[in-house]
Amino acid sequence: MKILIVEDSRTNLQILTQYVQRLGAEVVHAMSGQEGIDLFQREQPDIVLLDIVLPDIDGFGVAQRIRALENQGNWAPIIFLSSLDKDEDIEKGIAAGGDDYLLKPVSEVVLGAKIRAMQRIVQMRTSLVVMAKKLDRANAELRRLSASDGLTGIANRRYFDEAIGREWRRARRLSASVALIMCDVDYFKLYNDTYGHQAGDDCLRRVAATLQKFMERATDVAARFGGEEFAIVLPETNIGGALFIAEKIRHGIHDLNLTHDASPFGKVTISMGIASAIPGVDNPYDDLIQAADRALYQAKHEGRDRVCRADAIPAH
Repeated sequence: MKILIVEDSRTNLQILTQYVQRLGAEVVHAMSGQEGIDLFQREQPDIVLLDIVLPDIDGFGVAQRIRALENQGNWAPIIFLSSLDKDEDIEKGIAAGGDDYLLKPVSEVVLGAKIRAMQRIVQMRTSLVVMAKKLDRANAELRRLSASDGLTGIANRRYFDEAIGREWRRARRLSASVALIMCDVDYFKLYNDTYGHQAGDDCLRRVAATLQKFMERATDVAARFGGEEFAIVLPETNIGGALFIAEKIRHGIHDLNLTHDASPFGKVTISMGIASAIPGVDNPYDDLIQAADRALYQAKHEGRDRVCRADAIPAH
């Protein structure tokens, strides 16, 4: 345990240092307010013993500066030592950031008891902070897992629904466009039948990773929509921008060179339907999903391994 003593009387400083050292603590000391502030910042003590009457900044001001310097989650108890015994002095010390107030001359027994009590509080608080951080990490991991598809690791259908709803509302406020790409792995049932479900799962993971690779902005969302179908939300993107991303993805799937002997293309390919719209006053985002889905059906109907775009979506 490290204790900072800020005291301008050499005699009192020597006595306090002996008291603290007999408790087994390390001592750092200062004889002025500014020196105490500098030492606090440099040494990061566990407890501060602080005289109120100092040659430059009084103890109240020092306490306020110390509290301002503390990082979030860190806290060092401050015990004021003073000959000022009025109620308003004690109240002022606590208001300045102090945690206890002892009148001079200080009893070694009382000081030792106060320091041990403060040490227990620090240990309890540290345990609570550690527990809170662990809980925050656990909650963050839970949120990540609840938003992720268990097989592919990208966003799941639940997160997709939240994302498209959020971006649709934002686009309505900004009068901006939102694009959606619906994707389907071509002849995937035949792939499963030919190579088995384990190979099929690996295929979906490789496709999902390729989709994720082309999500260039933090707001772009690639999600598993269901089965072998995927969906990509592209905020503030028109149909031309969506077409550009879709073609990059389609070529990226080609570059995987996943053999698919049951497909007329000889390897795994993907079909995509794209749509983009500026939300109207009251039309739902379902309109965008349905438009992209119709474009996907068209891509599959026209022979697969292609991108088809939807007609303009009328605003309501």
